[in-house]
Amino acid sequence: MRISKRYHTRLRMQTAAFVVLFLAAMSLLAWLSYRYHFEADWSNSGRNTLSAASGQVLDAIPGPVTITAYASENGQLRQAIRDAIGRYQRHKADIRLDFVNPEREPELTRQLGIKMDGELVIAIGERSERISNLNEESVSNALQRLARNSNPWLVFLEGHGERKPRGIANHDLQSFTNHLEQKGFKVQNLNLAETPAIPNNTKVLVVASPQTDYLPGEVELLRKYVEHGGNLLWLMEPGPNLHKLEPVAETMGVGLQAGTIVDPTTQLFGLQDPRFALVSEYSPHPITRDFELMTVFPQAAGLEVIAKEGWEKEDLLTTVDRSWSETGTLKDEVKFDRGSDIPGPLTLGVALSRAREDTGGQEPGGQQRVVVIGDGDFLSNSILGNGGNLDLGLHIFNWLSQDDDLVTIPALTRNDTKLELGQTSQYILAFGFLIFLPLALAGSGIVIWLRRRKQ
Repeated sequence: MRISKRYHTRLRMQTAAFVVLFLAAMSLLAWLSYRYHFEADWSNSGRNTLSAASGQVLDAIPGPVTITAYASENGQLRQAIRDAIGRYQRHKADIRLDFVNPEREPELTRQLGIKMDGELVIAIGERSERISNLNEESVSNALQRLARNSNPWLVFLEGHGERKPRGIANHDLQSFTNHLEQKGFKVQNLNLAETPAIPNNTKVLVVASPQTDYLPGEVELLRKYVEHGGNLLWLMEPGPNLHKLEPVAETMGVGLQAGTIVDPTTQLFGLQDPRFALVSEYSPHPITRDFELMTVFPQAAGLEVIAKEGWEKEDLLTTVDRSWSETGTLKDEVKFDRGSDIPGPLTLGVALSRAREDTGGQEPGGQQRVVVIGDGDFLSNSILGNGGNLDLGLHIFNWLSQDDDLVTIPALTRNDTKLELGQTSQYILAFGFLIFLPLALAGSGIVIWLRRRKQ
C-alpha cells in the first residue's frame, strides 16, 4: 500500500496530539496527587487507620492543637512521626506539627524534661502534656486528658471494706482505675475516721460496696455532702441493709430491693451461675446514648427509687422481663417463687440529677449528679473486660464529672493479635516442622535419586 505525503502528515499530527494529551493527562494526575490525598487501609486489624474512639476525641476538641516533636535530624524517625500524626491531621485540619532538634535547643529541651529522641509535647490552649510513646493509644489519651476543663479528683471512701481503687484482688478496681488515670482523672482514697472532712476539690465521691457499717459522724458527713450538691457514685450490693447509710439514701429517695437478681438469659451464653445478670438495652440518657454493648453484672440487687422533690430520675440499667430477684437461697435449682420473689424487669442502675443551689457546697450553681448501681463487681478486676463494662464505667464518670462532650467516647483498646496455642497444638507443630517435614524432604530426595540411578 502506497502512503501519500498527506496521509503521512496526518499520522504525525495524530502522534503529536496523542503525546501532548498524554503529557497533559500525566501532569494533571501529578497535580491531583499533590493536591489531594487518599489512603486505604487493608490491614486485618485496621492498625493504620485512626479508630472511631480517637475520632470522637478529636471531635470533642473545639480549638486548634499544636504538637511539637523533639526529634533529631533523623529522616526515618521524623517520617514515622509525620505518618502517625498525619492520621490525626486528616481528621482534624487545625492540628499543627512542628519539629525541634534537641541538639540545637538544649536549654529548652532541659526545661521541658525531654529525655528521649522523638518525644512529643501536645498543647491545647495553655495546657500541654509530654508523651514518649508514639502510638495511637498514648496520643489519644493525652488529647482526651487535655480536652477536659480540669483534672477532676475522684475520691474513693475506705475503711469499711470498700473495693480498693488500687487493689490487685479480683474484687478490687485497679484495672479500672488505671483507665481513669489515663483519661485524665486523679484518684485518691479517703478514710473519714482519720480525716473527718470531704475535700472541697472532690469532683465525684465514690462509695464502692462497703462491707461494714459507717459511724454516725461519717453518715452525717455523707448526708451533708449530698445535700449540699456533691456528685456521687454509689455501688451497692445485695444484702439486708445499707450499712447505716439510710439517711443518705433517703435524701435522694433510693432504696434497695431484697434478694439477688437472677437472669435465665445468661444460660444462653454459657453462664451457669444464676447470679449473673445481662443488660443489652438502655435508656436514651447521656450515659447510655448510642450504647450498644452488652454489660455483665454478677451478684446484683434491684433498686427501688422514688426520687424526692427536685430530683430528676432516669433508669440506666434494666433487666429483662424473665429475670427476678431471688429472696431465697441460690443453691441447687433456682426457680421463681410467686409471692416471695420479686418479678422483673428490675432496675439495676439509676441516674439522678437536680439543679445545684448555693448551699455552701463545693460547687455552687450547675447540676448535681448521682449514679446508683446495685452491683460493684462489674468494674472489678476480674469482670471489667467482659462486654461493655469498661466503656459503661468510663461513661458514668465522664457524666458525673460534668464532661458532657466526652461522655460517649468509648475506651481505646487494642485488638487481640496474640496467638495462644495449647500444649497439644505445640506438640503437633513441633513434630511437623522438626521431624515430619525434614523426613519427608529427605525421603523424597532419596526416591528421586533412586529413580535417576535406575535410568
